[in-house]
Amino acid sequence: MTESLPDFTWLPDLALRSLGGAVIWANDEVFAEKENLISPGPSAYRPASFGHKGQVYDGWETRRRRDAGHDTAIVRLGVPGVIRGVVVDTAWFKGNYPPAVSVDAIEVDGYPTAEQLAVDPGWVPLIERSRVYGDTRNNFEVSSEQRWTHVRLNIYPDGGVARLRVHGEGRPDKRFLGVGPVDLAALENGGLVLDCSNRFYSSPQNLIFPGQAQVMGDGWETARRRDDANDWVRIRLAGPGRVRLAEIDTSYFIGNSPGAAALTALRADGQWIELLPRTELLPDTRHRFLIDVGDVVSEARLDIYPDGGLARLRLFGELA
Repeated sequence: MTESLPDFTWLPDLALRSLGGAVIWANDEVFAEKENLISPGPSAYRPASFGHKGQVYDGWETRRRRDAGHDTAIVRLGVPGVIRGVVVDTAWFKGNYPPAVSVDAIEVDGYPTAEQLAVDPGWVPLIERSRVYGDTRNNFEVSSEQRWTHVRLNIYPDGGVARLRVHGEGRPDKRFLGVGPVDLAALENGGLVLDCSNRFYSSPQNLIFPGQAQVMGDGWETARRRDDANDWVRIRLAGPGRVRLAEIDTSYFIGNSPGAAALTALRADGQWIELLPRTELLPDTRHRFLIDVGDVVSEARLDIYPDGGLARLRLFGELA
């Protein structure tokens, strides 16, 4: 007897917080924060636990609508890819769950702002408006071979959703394939933070730790600047090499991420060269930048403007 194929929930959740997913926008989150939608693990509940806004829910909950329309949240996938199915989990929401939902998706290049995405006309329906039930894992299969970078959850008209799971298969941006097989900055490869301008909240060594940050405290955060200068960190690379790809990760830093960053590197002749010009950053985002510089370098310096926090810095390339 052959075993039946597993359903789509066997596939990885591409939206998961620990993969770099982020809930970047919601029109309303009066009762419970939108970020809870993609938290790892099941939703928890403690009866009669009231905050200043009412019963505390481990999910996303909007106010009761008194006008026409519906509520919406936008999730940037941690790993863009093909979506095979979506779970809208209404765990613990019994008298306040939405009667119906729909899900849209979009593929965008670069790093548009949340406000730009909210009005982008390119959203494609993945799941038409469908009935859902309270305190239930509502599963929806998806039939599409297209690559997506963001999903939009619509609830009708309002209410609460504990978790949104977006199961599928990762599809990388082919421009980045084959670029940077070695993280030249990684601690596990021999990289080391030599110095930094400020380490008030946490150590800059966290920047080059393995894996992804799980909370804001896993990264490097500076004090608030009250002058005209900027913060920086200097890293000795695993060895002399060529940097092909830089990843600057502001995950979990929402109200305290840097406004911009720049990368320079040290050549053997003692000259510092530019790898990445001053570039604007978004909060709570894994930024990836191709580096078109062929020089062999041994150290790197990351400048952030003016201050703030970063989760990780990766400098992929090859040893010379």
